[in-house]
Amino acid sequence: MIIRRTFYHWQFIAAGALPLWLLVGSSIFGSGAWAVLGIFFGAVLIGLGMLLVALVIFARKEVRENRAVSYADVGVLALWHALIIAIPFSTDAAGWLSVLVILGGLAVFWFAVWELVDSAKRRMRAMVDLVEQTARGQMPVQSDSAGPRHPLPNRTTATPPSGRRATPETIVIEEKRDRP
Repeated sequence: MIIRRTFYHWQFIAAGALPLWLLVGSSIFGSGAWAVLGIFFGAVLIGLGMLLVALVIFARKEVRENRAVSYADVGVLALWHALIIAIPFSTDAAGWLSVLVILGGLAVFWFAVWELVDSAKRRMRAMVDLVEQTARGQMPVQSDSAGPRHPLPNRTTATPPSGRRATPETIVIEEKRDRP
């Protein structure tokens, strides 16, 4: 869980730190001035892409609630970040690594979108099941035995103080009017 929470916070820091590392690292490890200029524009695009991926991952409810990404997110983000970190170290393979970073970024983005859609689909299916159970008159099964609960989360149903049933009886009174 520590690694997942670390990556939760790291993904936003990395959107600024790794593009900065590309600029500083390529300057330190002997890239020419034109290469550093090209890396500057690439670093801006990579930073925006990393921020977009971080926001898509953050959009999932379970990520926000747990403040931790999934293990699959950790794997794809670690691979993508490792490729970005490796670019300044090898000036000979920087072109191929740049292509891998771009392809990896596209793959990570679509993976994050797929996980977001899958998460929304699971939550929607659970809500439809809840509505169907409620429509049939069944109360959803609760894990705790604290008494009857409202079908929506964080709301409980209170029993009336008079001890009567929770659903009131309906009395219909028809009105007759005298016609002149």
